[in-house]
Amino acid sequence: MSYYCSKCKEEITKEEYEYSKKKFNLALCRTHQKNNNSQLNRLSKHESNSKENMIKGRIAETLIEELFLSLDYNVFRYGMENTVPGIMELLKGVRSDVATNIRRMPDYVIQHRKTKEVFFIEVKFRTSEKFKKSDLPKDYPFENCYFIIVSKKHIKCITYKELMEGKEITLKSKNYLGSRKEFDLDKKVIIDFCKFALKFFKEV
Repeated sequence: MSYYCSKCKEEITKEEYEYSKKKFNLALCRTHQKNNNSQLNRLSKHESNSKENMIKGRIAETLIEELFLSLDYNVFRYGMENTVPGIMELLKGVRSDVATNIRRMPDYVIQHRKTKEVFFIEVKFRTSEKFKKSDLPKDYPFENCYFIIVSKKHIKCITYKELMEGKEITLKSKNYLGSRKEFDLDKKVIIDFCKFALKFFKEV
């Protein structure tokens, strides 16, 4: 029995056929096996970067959650992926206004225990320490949301309204989280958490 490469139609050995079917689920000659290997490596690198970014985001979220808890706030995970486990997997490939709004739900709802004021919080990690209007999804529905940007050195904050006014977070901007009067935060505690951020993200 003869075996052939499914790409170039060149004849291959039985051993090459069996190895290729097992590894790639295709009959491939040695040349096309190498090509497939390089594609798999590129995919793995992309997947690796995606997972790395997800982990950075989770660390930033946890950092902010612990910061507000230590500053006498009630903190509730609000994103639908937290309240309904598995829903983000179910929504993959689904395109509708409802699905889109679920994906955009802020990460947290926080409430000051004394004043009882409530805020929507969205946490982002940015190596560049930059965040502007164009970084928002089109038709972002949560117009009363606060965006907290965590970087290696700073924790800054900007509102949806400020973004719409053309304001943005940059390396030189002074919109530090500790300067937001709405939250009435202890700047010393925030400095401690900035040190945590530097420790966690120093290799980024």
